[in-house]
Amino acid sequence: MRSLIDKHKTLINWYQKKFKLSDYQLLWLVFFKGVLITMIIFKIF
Repeated sequence: MRSLIDKHKTLINWYQKKFKLSDYQLLWLVFFKGVLITMIIFKIF
């Protein structure tokens, strides 16, 4: 389980550096991604 958490943190840091996002911007991006996915799921079902 610990290796999964470490890989997840590494992936998040990589995306954050690649797109030059602050922690605040990353949180908003993830929030809107969740909203979009929820809307798509509700539309399908």
